[in-house]
Amino acid sequence: MSRNRAIILLSAGHACVDVYQGSVAALVPFFAAERAYGYAAVSGIVLAASLLSSVAQPLFGALTDRWAMPWLLPSATLLGGLGIALGGLVDSYALTLTFVAVSGIGVAAYHPEAARVARIAGGGRHTAMGWFSLGGNIGFAAAPVLVTAVMALGGLRMSPLLVVPALAGSVLCLPVLRALARSAHTGASSSGVADVDDWRSFAKLSAAVVFRSIVFVGLSTFVSLYAQQRIGGGTTTGSAALFLLYLGGAAGTLLGSRLAGRRERVTVVRWSYLATIGAVAGVVFAPGPALFPFVLLAAVGLYIPFSLQITLAQDYLPTRVGTAGGVTLGLTVSIGGLASPVIGTIADHTSLQTGLLPLIALPALCWLATRSLREPDAPKATEAQNAPDGMKLTDNRIR
Repeated sequence: MSRNRAIILLSAGHACVDVYQGSVAALVPFFAAERAYGYAAVSGIVLAASLLSSVAQPLFGALTDRWAMPWLLPSATLLGGLGIALGGLVDSYALTLTFVAVSGIGVAAYHPEAARVARIAGGGRHTAMGWFSLGGNIGFAAAPVLVTAVMALGGLRMSPLLVVPALAGSVLCLPVLRALARSAHTGASSSGVADVDDWRSFAKLSAAVVFRSIVFVGLSTFVSLYAQQRIGGGTTTGSAALFLLYLGGAAGTLLGSRLAGRRERVTVVRWSYLATIGAVAGVVFAPGPALFPFVLLAAVGLYIPFSLQITLAQDYLPTRVGTAGGVTLGLTVSIGGLASPVIGTIADHTSLQTGLLPLIALPALCWLATRSLREPDAPKATEAQNAPDGMKLTDNRIR
């Protein structure tokens, strides 16, 4: 199988999985409208998707460091879809939280192993990882459109239709898994760098990932409701703001991969976070429709480092690529949900604008965390030498 085809299939599968991370935030206005949930209640739903995912993600990463578990890709995709499909169907708040949490576990199980497989398929290159990450961004961007279309058919009772992307994603990854299964080297190391883990740099990078996650999940949880307050127009306005947030994420991911071809990854990461401070401030304070371009700019700034952080983490921990991928790819979304109830509680007692104010400072903390990072050593061998023979990875790489 060519690298080109493998990455395209993995990227499409990643899109199908991350539809369910985006769907949680996209469903927030409909939970608020149909069930009269307050800010704290809807942020609790985001927390349910994030809490178990945050705990489980490093565990799955550690497991994939010891054993290759490619079967997690289709099974975790299905689990993520079923949780969201059933979460909108039940009337009980407790059951809604339970099913959304199940979806979060599915997402947590998917990402570390998917990042490991994508590293093998892409030869360890950040451009290929950028395309894989783009699939997740597309899934996020498609979520509000898909959710809005399904809700228009009959509200939350139509949520079982949201399982369709999971069915598609579980099928898309099968050709890549069959290629892996044909190889005797499936469990071989995908590292192309010296086998020395730099835990100190990884810890600094992880801190930036946590701060970035809080900003992005905070915006994705509340930007639709905030846009409705500032602009009016009901759920259509909210869905448009959320779509711009995810669309900007996709653009930022591609831009980050291109910039990293000209500058060191750590330099690109630092400057993007510095620029994001003003963009987030614009989201909070811009009047009326001026909110929309700042939503787009904030997303671009937050996502330029996205795929670069994954490859940086894997290069910092060459013997723990599952853990590295689980933290930087999975926790990028899930851990931010832990802070959402705090934002919601502040908003319930003051205003939503006040609740969003702390998000302005967090990109500055990202910059501080990455300020002293070094660029990892150059690979000693190409990933193609470590890739499974059964994949027959050719040199038509995605650029």
